[in-house]
Amino acid sequence: MAMTMHVDIVSAEEAIFSGPAERVFASAIMGEVGILPRHTPFLTQLKPGEVRVITPDGEENFYYVSGGMLEVQPFTVTVLSDTAVRAHDLDEAAAIQAKEAAERALQDRAADIDYAQAQIQLAQAVAQLSAIKRLRGKR
Repeated sequence: MAMTMHVDIVSAEEAIFSGPAERVFASAIMGEVGILPRHTPFLTQLKPGEVRVITPDGEENFYYVSGGMLEVQPFTVTVLSDTAVRAHDLDEAAAIQAKEAAERALQDRAADIDYAQAQIQLAQAVAQLSAIKRLRGKR
């Protein structure tokens, strides 16, 4: 039997995943990280994107996070995010609309908008669409 670690993925509203995993992959600020049991402890910020959990039976589970924190201990991985959603629960049409709205807001220089907020919304929508695309590719 392969060595495992315990993984918790938690949003502000609920626990999304809690269980054993052989591997975890996440989009950290410093780049993509891959985590195996007995990994060196560290704490890093996550960017909007995908978290992939490989369970002991080889199943791949995909989650979208809007950013947050990733804490790694030798046998425990914790993902804390304001928003965390199972990738198969993402709404592609809503993500496309959000992306288009953010792009329009960034192009409209005459509008009185918060450009930083529009850029965040664009990054989140693009990350959601990427997670949807990857999930469809795995089916």
